[in-house]
Amino acid sequence: MKRLIAVVVTYNRLEKLQETVARLLDAPVDALEKVLVVNNASTDGTGDWLAAQGNPRLIVEHMSDNLGGAGGFEHGMRLVTETYDPDWIVVMDDDGRPAAGTFERFQAIDVSQWDALAAAVYYPDGAICDMNRPSRNPFWHGKVFLRTLLGRGGRDGFHITPEDYQGAPKQIDVSSFVGLFVSRDAVAKIGFPDGRLFVYGEDGLYTLTLSKSGGQIGFIPDLRFEHDCSTFGDDDRRFRPLWKIYYYHRNLLMLYREASGWFFVPLLFVVLPKWVLKTRHHTGEQRVFLRLLRHAVVDGLLRRTSVTHDKVLGWAERN
Repeated sequence: MKRLIAVVVTYNRLEKLQETVARLLDAPVDALEKVLVVNNASTDGTGDWLAAQGNPRLIVEHMSDNLGGAGGFEHGMRLVTETYDPDWIVVMDDDGRPAAGTFERFQAIDVSQWDALAAAVYYPDGAICDMNRPSRNPFWHGKVFLRTLLGRGGRDGFHITPEDYQGAPKQIDVSSFVGLFVSRDAVAKIGFPDGRLFVYGEDGLYTLTLSKSGGQIGFIPDLRFEHDCSTFGDDDRRFRPLWKIYYYHRNLLMLYREASGWFFVPLLFVVLPKWVLKTRHHTGEQRVFLRLLRHAVVDGLLRRTSVTHDKVLGWAERN
């Protein structure tokens, strides 16, 4: 059996965390050895609930400050690697959880050709979770690039298709941190995610870096995860809360640079106007949106990750 440890990052979503932890601990110990929860200084009773749990497989790391998802994953993956040295780590947010039997299926898979594995992620209602669809980097694959540019266009041009969710394992270049299995060899090759990114994009940059270094990432439809996410409000084009606008666009710009190489400059002329047009979805908040976007673009181009979260909150709270 492969020694597998789960890393879960949480912040103020106790109800979702409780369901995720229960789902994880339902897995047999020979399929999932331990569960590490990184509590990002939650203020909703998460710390007390975790302290009351008596399962010896559950490890809890309480952070004194909110490090964001990126900081939590870096800290958690580093901790389990240095303390337990597992064969594989599986990572997820507090609202992402495995379907029954997923870890048993993982244990049965021949992983000799893979450095990381991406699960098939669905919403609770069974629909494919679009934000967690793995992808190929169109700038590395001529056919994918042409399909994206001239054919189907948009995300469908370079993300795996709904048909792939019923097919055989498929090599990918980029995936999310909901149901990503990372091998010891992958960690030895590229280290840990960049915690300075706070939220958004750390998973894409991490998996892209692994692919760039020669690592093989497989999309395995038989490994199923559920993502009960709520980034957006009733209008799925409006960020909630607004400060996420900054991290999303700054980190995505950094991801685009890494993915596109010398195509990056012409890509900006396509991407930036589309981002500015998003203001139409933020009625009454256009000034805040544009302020956060302006800072995101400047810092993304400079690859500046030293801005504090308090400063970002200040930009979002000013009228």
